[in-house]
Amino acid sequence: MNHTMPGIHKGAMIWRMAVRDAFGFDAWIRQAGTYFSLYLLLPLYFLVQSDIVFSKDHHFSWKEGQWSQCIGEECGSGGVQTRTIWCVHTEGWTTHRSHCQHIDKPETQRHCFKVCDWHQNLFVWEVLDWGSCVLIPKYRTAECITAQHGIQRRKVHCVRSSNYTTVTARICEFFSQKPPAEQACLIPCPQDCVVSDFTSWSSCGKTCGVGLQHRTRHVLATPMYGGATCPNLTNTRTCSTHLDCPSGESEYQYSLKAGAWSECKLLHHNGAQLRGRTTVSFNTSSNENNTVTMGKQVSQHHSYQHHHQSLSHGYPMSWELEVGYQTRQVHCTQKDGKNSMLSLCTKDNFPLMFEACVMPKDCQTSDWSLWSPCSKTCQSTDLSPGYRLRSRIMTHIPVGGGKQCPALEEKEACNIIGDLLPNCPRFVWRTTDWGECRILPLLSQQDRRLGNIGILCGGGIQTRKTYCVQDSNDSAPHYRKHVSRPVDARLCAGEEPPIAVQQCSIPCQLHCLLSQWSPWSACVHDNCREPQGKKGFRKRRREVWWESSSSSETCPHLVEFIPCDHPACYLWQVQQAEKCIPYKSSCGPGNVAFNVTCVNAEGGDVHIAHCLDIPPPREVACEVACPTDCVVGPWSLWSPCSHSCATKSAEGRQSRTRIVLAISGKEGKDCTANQAIEEWRVCNDHPCMVFFWEASVWDPCMEDSTIDVNGTGLWNETPVCVMGVQMREVNCMKMNIGPVQNKRCSDSARPETTRPCLLPCKKDCIVTPFSEWTACPSSCMPENTTANTQSRYRIIVQRSANGGQECPDTLYEERECASLPACPVYRWKKHKWHSCMLVPDSVQHGSSGAEEACGNGLEIRGVSCVTESGESANMTECLRWAGPLPQQIRACQVPCKDDCTLTAWSKFSECSGCGSSRSRIRSLIGRSKKKEQCLNKELHPLEDTETCPCKDFLSQPFGNWSACILPDHLAPGQQGWITQREIKECGPGLRYRAVACVDQHGHLVNPTLCTESGYIMEICHIPCPLDCKLSEWSPWSPCSVSCGSGLKIRSKWLREKAFNGGRPCPRLDSKNQVRVYEAVRCQSECNQYEWRIEPWSICTINTVDGLPGCGEGVQSRKVRCVKQGTGGEASIVDDSLCDHEEMPPRAQVCFLACPNDCVMTPWGPWNNCPQQCDQGTSRYRNRHILRLPASGNSSCPELVQSEPCVLNSTCFSYQYRVSDWTTCHLNEHAICGWGSRSHLLDCIRSDGKIVELQKCKQFGLINKWRLSESCMVDCPVSCILSDWSPWAECSNTCGSQGQSVRTRRILQEAHEGGRPCPNQLSQTRPCPIRPCYTWLLGDWSPCTVEGAKCGEGLRRRNLSCVVHWGDWPESFPQPVDGELCGDQLRQQLLQDMEQTCFIPCPGDCHLTVWSSWSSCQLTCMEGRSFETTGHQARSRAVIIQAIVNQHSCPNQIFETRPCKGGKCHSYQWRTGGWSNNERTVWCQRSDGVNVTGGCSQQKKPTTVRHCHPPCTKPFSYCTPSGVCGCEKGYTEVMTMHGFLDYCTRTPGVDNNKKADVKTNSGRLKPGPSQAQDHFREWTLRPVGPDGRVKLWVYAVTAVGFILILFIIALTFLVCYPSKTAKTSPPLQKPLTMAYDGDVDM
Repeated sequence: MNHTMPGIHKGAMIWRMAVRDAFGFDAWIRQAGTYFSLYLLLPLYFLVQSDIVFSKDHHFSWKEGQWSQCIGEECGSGGVQTRTIWCVHTEGWTTHRSHCQHIDKPETQRHCFKVCDWHQNLFVWEVLDWGSCVLIPKYRTAECITAQHGIQRRKVHCVRSSNYTTVTARICEFFSQKPPAEQACLIPCPQDCVVSDFTSWSSCGKTCGVGLQHRTRHVLATPMYGGATCPNLTNTRTCSTHLDCPSGESEYQYSLKAGAWSECKLLHHNGAQLRGRTTVSFNTSSNENNTVTMGKQVSQHHSYQHHHQSLSHGYPMSWELEVGYQTRQVHCTQKDGKNSMLSLCTKDNFPLMFEACVMPKDCQTSDWSLWSPCSKTCQSTDLSPGYRLRSRIMTHIPVGGGKQCPALEEKEACNIIGDLLPNCPRFVWRTTDWGECRILPLLSQQDRRLGNIGILCGGGIQTRKTYCVQDSNDSAPHYRKHVSRPVDARLCAGEEPPIAVQQCSIPCQLHCLLSQWSPWSACVHDNCREPQGKKGFRKRRREVWWESSSSSETCPHLVEFIPCDHPACYLWQVQQAEKCIPYKSSCGPGNVAFNVTCVNAEGGDVHIAHCLDIPPPREVACEVACPTDCVVGPWSLWSPCSHSCATKSAEGRQSRTRIVLAISGKEGKDCTANQAIEEWRVCNDHPCMVFFWEASVWDPCMEDSTIDVNGTGLWNETPVCVMGVQMREVNCMKMNIGPVQNKRCSDSARPETTRPCLLPCKKDCIVTPFSEWTACPSSCMPENTTANTQSRYRIIVQRSANGGQECPDTLYEERECASLPACPVYRWKKHKWHSCMLVPDSVQHGSSGAEEACGNGLEIRGVSCVTESGESANMTECLRWAGPLPQQIRACQVPCKDDCTLTAWSKFSECSGCGSSRSRIRSLIGRSKKKEQCLNKELHPLEDTETCPCKDFLSQPFGNWSACILPDHLAPGQQGWITQREIKECGPGLRYRAVACVDQHGHLVNPTLCTESGYIMEICHIPCPLDCKLSEWSPWSPCSVSCGSGLKIRSKWLREKAFNGGRPCPRLDSKNQVRVYEAVRCQSECNQYEWRIEPWSICTINTVDGLPGCGEGVQSRKVRCVKQGTGGEASIVDDSLCDHEEMPPRAQVCFLACPNDCVMTPWGPWNNCPQQCDQGTSRYRNRHILRLPASGNSSCPELVQSEPCVLNSTCFSYQYRVSDWTTCHLNEHAICGWGSRSHLLDCIRSDGKIVELQKCKQFGLINKWRLSESCMVDCPVSCILSDWSPWAECSNTCGSQGQSVRTRRILQEAHEGGRPCPNQLSQTRPCPIRPCYTWLLGDWSPCTVEGAKCGEGLRRRNLSCVVHWGDWPESFPQPVDGELCGDQLRQQLLQDMEQTCFIPCPGDCHLTVWSSWSSCQLTCMEGRSFETTGHQARSRAVIIQAIVNQHSCPNQIFETRPCKGGKCHSYQWRTGGWSNNERTVWCQRSDGVNVTGGCSQQKKPTTVRHCHPPCTKPFSYCTPSGVCGCEKGYTEVMTMHGFLDYCTRTPGVDNNKKADVKTNSGRLKPGPSQAQDHFREWTLRPVGPDGRVKLWVYAVTAVGFILILFIIALTFLVCYPSKTAKTSPPLQKPLTMAYDGDVDM
């Protein structure tokens, strides 16, 4: 190997050369690979050789196994194969190897060529399709249950992968196992031939003497899968009449029988040839019998040849025809089939045996065109293959019975697997940007009548457009994916389109919400960090709780200023640190210490260095009252200031008071003027001049060139977003005056006049590229036709905004299609008619003598094709462009001297109008006027009348009116964007009704002859939907509670219900009324009125001798009922409005301490009880000593006082309580969307009183309630529909059933009371009623034999053009002019217009006509179809007219054809009633048809009944159950074994029939007794005619027995003695149990 192939490791090229050479390829490289080829083919040679084994004797032989795979370390010739060898006996069992001849032992090992892996690519298995399942006879069982075994085979070849040529299979077996060539399959059980029942007998074949009559049946199902063949379809029997035939006379003694016409032969004008002469034959044998084999299939296969002519481009330029002649044989036959003298049949008239004919020419076609591109060019989920087409054209029409044209178009599958094809483009939905949020569609008709709807806010809806695009590559930029070219939406039909409607929200404008003003601050510098001057400001502030959302509104000023003098940013704050401490004793002068701190204007502690003024003293002199000193109480709080500011005429003042608690003694200090009991001071002394900064609204954001914070555009990658600046004016304003100088306001609190802002990003308009132009016609343009147009569109994906590039104006373009060449004009050029061509008399008589040439013949003319200019052209061009084929053949007649001669037809007479007729005439000439046969007007009419053409047409409305269709206002340019328009669903529209245009004959014609559009249009009106109407809002109700937090409600009521699909009303209440309400919170003041008290008067003490009094006295004060929050005398109201339980006392006992007595401060307030008011708890109040008593006097009273905490008396508990939720409250300009709801919080005392919230806070109660929360009011979204699709093409191109449809789909269902969707999602309108013209094939005419009574004839059918209304066969078609249907001659070429037929002569044995096709039947297994295509059958039976002609009878025939829509039939045996132990049994199909065949013979019921043992007893017979019974009037007497012993006469039966005694046993049996004879006199006989006792006898016996039991029981109860049980007779237990129903019975 290394010597012959030194380059084996150089690659696969040398090996590939060697293999090709070994199998006949590439001879020029043979020398290079000769040795290597030898190594490859040598093992293959051994593989294909047969193994020869010799046996040692006649019983043992060697058996070898299969060779194993070639094994070797390297690929090449060094491989080894092994196999196993056995010694086997002829019976098949294995034995020891010594029994076989070792000399003849086959080898178990051999060298082989190990094939390399890369060799596998050179050869592959070619596997063909499985063949049909074939029955295996050796596996056929006696009885088939469901199916029988079969086998399928297919061909498997080993072929070269390069050119698919076949090589030995051993080569491919090196690489892979050979695919199986056979497989088991199942065949349905044998199906026998199924035939129908026989028809009734025919009439007798003769009217006298003995004849034959027959009956026939036809085949319903042919035998399949090895089933039984069909039985005889004909049943014949003799018949006779009572009339004898006259001697020597018979019916139909002689009949002229014509044979079939011969093929057409050319006429030879130079000399007649006698080969076509017809002679009379007297032979009895005939070759005319049709011997058709059984099971003939309908399908016929013809082979066609393509004729190529060496003319222009291989196609003929003209068609020329030739006239020839054809002959037939004519016999005169007798009824027995024998021929007789022709003169016995013809008499004077010679039979027609010659006729002119056209020489046949087959259809000629061009070569096949190239295959069209495959329809499947890419991989998709659809696994079906593509297809490609090729075609050819007809170059010559078939003439004279020539072969019809083969298929002119061929289709074959291509790209079946498609793995190598690119992936199909994927189409996806894209969407435009959402349109603006709109609230108007949510408004009801009632709400739209409100004022300005432009300020609406809240929830709304927005829409967008969906369109289909081809999915781009995933690596494409994002913006490019969204601007793909739109395509037809049907390409995305497999996916659900994205939503096109969604809810949205327009923010509502929120007004500025501010807090209360803070108190005025102290006078401080404008800038405490850099204090300047002696002028300052007092300020007060408020905060913004809610910023305004409107750009045209700004919040009011937040700071107010009052100029003041001597400002101080930091002040000294003094606080008493301890009590007054006397210097020497327990009373007298002393000092008190104070804490002094420096605080800022806000009250915060700062370093003392900030306070520049002299600090106040830290110790101040004071005095502690001695026992005899006067004592004054502490100061009260300052009263409110009388004025809020100081004017020139008034200033604010406020006061405080204190009282004398003890008078002085003799040595004590009196109450001096320094201890005044009332003190006044000036307050709010600042002037009444309030200043504030007023800021205007911010100007629009403007671009600031100094700031550059650019963004990046998403689409075009250019900066589109920049920072800008906003400005506003700020002026100092004086309250109630106007602008003043800015220095009058605090400069530190001046608002900003500029601020940065973000300019809105510019958005350029984004549109898709234009779609592809719609298709233009690709063919030529006929004359006088308007130019077609094509259009394209593009879609706006994003609208421009904020100064971006505007959208283009043109979204829709339309243009005329490119000018197509005018369709070529060709016309038929008709040549002159040749003279009438007859069959020469020399041909008819076999001589060349001059004879009269007359009779029937043919005229022909040539036809050629010419262009518009008259130049010759190919006939194929005229076949395509020139219209109907002209006639080339017509019958003609050369009159003989004895024929009738007539003049030519005159012109038609004038028409007098529509509905009239016109006529033309002709007349006889010469001797014809006197000939009798010429005067027959039926054969030779002299006048011809026809109806005049009429141009008047009648229009008739047809069908129903369409629905009212509203006009579509969508312009072509708007299809790329969702237009913000309201789709009209009501108003004026049009409805359509089709018009049928008919002529005077009632024939349907083009509707444009009556109307322009083909419709009647009528204005109609669709009523507009009326929404549910509610009343206006009612006034607010009072607050639901009289005290505290509650709700107040207003509502709307139903005024009008919805109509015509308007917005429905809300839900009804219990009174079937609609109520819509709105609830808001309210609060009724619980302490609207309060008691207002004045200071106590001086304690009045009754004194003696006018001395100053001390001790106990009385003091009073004024208590008035006033309204909370008011002051002055005008606020005083009646005391009944205040709570008398809480009225403060107007007088009280007071105590003025005497000298030396202890003086105490008044009691302080009670401290709070525990919140739980637990038992055992107390509350306290205290006071302190102002003056100690003199020594020795009584001590001071208690300093602390307590009392128990009693619930709802001295102690109260508190808790929070919330009111009910309000309804969801929206902005006043919103109708839905997000809102809020709230409830109020109250503090409830334990006794049920509502108190201030501060009380609950004082007790540390935590409020866990949310007082407000967001809520959503669902938007009442009405149904939103897509636009109407364009009107579809008419469903029918003609007739009255055509309709055009347009549809729309629901984009958004109605939601929350929106207007519901209409039911009409599709609309139809009738199409114009155009006439339907079609070719109608007439029925076959009866078989006629021209010039003879029987034999071979023809039957014909007509092809007529008819018009119908499109609902054929409901509307009867009416014949019209053939030009309306097209080319009649070409249509006739596609149909069989003539068929040969046979009329049997009297006495002939012949076949019947074909029976009708049977119903379509499927081959089924257990009721399930075994195949998808069914079968139909028809048959012809044999009719015997004369017994002597039976030997010449043809065989009966049948044929099948496939059909669709078949049914599974089952067969079942049916039986009739028994009669004389016989019955009728027949087979019935599941559809009720009685048949022969189909039912299993093994399951056939018996037709004759037999009993075992036989019924030999007198009066006995065999019953249907198979046992012996007795005849009527006799009763069976059975033996102990159940067999009939004898029959005895039944009592009461009158049997006048004498006994037929056949045996001695019957004679010895006892006869009927005398008692039995008495039953004969009864009307009600207890015994039936069959000898059995009748049922009513048993019933009467049972009733009698029950009656007896009842009488016995009744007697026992009546006679029962009233004694003890001991003396009573024993109880009849069985009887009692039987009566009482005791279970012990």
